Amino acid sequence: MSIPVSDAGLQPERTALSWTRTALAMMVCSVTLLRWSDPYPDIVFSAIILLAALSIALILVNRRTYRTEAVELSREYASPNVLGVGLMTLMLTLLGGIGLLLLLIQA
Repeated sequence: MSIPVSDAGLQPERTALSWTRTALAMMVCSVTLLRWSDPYPDIVFSAIILLAALSIALILVNRRTYRTEAVELSREYASPNVLGVGLMTLMLTLLGGIGLLLLLIQA
């Protein structure tokens, strides 16, 4: 894929890779919920599937915006990645909230 960017530092590629890395890290962190899989299998496996789906959605959204970001940077104007930040915020809030809920139920 050829992108029209004059950035020798490849800013769009670094940004796309960092979002992908963050989404994959979130998938790994969601597996920590397996700790509670014995007493609450429905909640835990539903949460893991939901967080994995959101991670995949985040990867796909950022793959799609990669070219757009490169074009915008070559024009020296880039719009913020609101959808990516929103998805990541939702994922972190869900992971933290479900983990807290499971801790409170267990106690």
